[in-house]
Amino acid sequence: MIQLPLPSQPIEKASYPDILLAGPERDRQIDAVCKLIENTAAAGIPAVKYNLNLIGIPRTPDEPGRGGSLNASFRWDKTDQQAEPGLAGVLSEDENWERIDYFLERVVPVAASNRVRLACHPHDPYTPPGYRGVTRVLGTVEGLKKFVLMRENPYHGLNFCQGSIGEMLENPGKEIDDVIRWFGQRGKIFNVHFRNIRGGKLSFMETFPEEGDMDMVRSARIYKEVGFKYMLMPDHVPTVSGKDPTATAFAFCYGYIAALLQVLESE
Repeated sequence: MIQLPLPSQPIEKASYPDILLAGPERDRQIDAVCKLIENTAAAGIPAVKYNLNLIGIPRTPDEPGRGGSLNASFRWDKTDQQAEPGLAGVLSEDENWERIDYFLERVVPVAASNRVRLACHPHDPYTPPGYRGVTRVLGTVEGLKKFVLMRENPYHGLNFCQGSIGEMLENPGKEIDDVIRWFGQRGKIFNVHFRNIRGGKLSFMETFPEEGDMDMVRSARIYKEVGFKYMLMPDHVPTVSGKDPTATAFAFCYGYIAALLQVLESE
């Protein structure tokens, strides 16, 4: 799986901004994405991941975690709740959906004809409607359900970020199981960002996988139960002290996942 040039960064830094801004270059930029999908298929790569993001990934200052790590966090009460809109301006929910549908209408058939899975990342994190002028329609479970059923196709699904989806829930530890099952049983999970948090909707801190509020062992068993057959991978990680603060933390997360898969295979 590779990343299309539709990133998690704010639209101001996007390679193809007119796709979500409905600007004059929208059709040309969508054509470029379609060509990339065709090239991906020609190279023998079976899947791509992408974002449909206007305001990036809002966070508040990092907070201390286990062993002196620094962990990404989001506390709604610490944000500038009256922050001005960005380049997208004030965008209604309906118009946001129309722009997403315009993209899917063009791109999903190309992906299907080339047998390349399209894995879209949820909006991270959930923010209240109208924050910075935008209602983040892929920032709720109901929004994600609506999304995967638009232009429904076996090659149209999610880069299922468990951390981001936990951030949408009031009680991630109890609610995440049913969410995994809903998308997994419908074959809509093409990749898993196997990430945990402590907290929930509008107030959380990212954590190492085994110390957050979601039981990642139970989650892994549910992915297996629903027939998920692709990747479990780290996403964001806390930073630790040492010579390589990020890569060291990633190594820990990869090791955790590898060990967990070995346990699942032995059961």
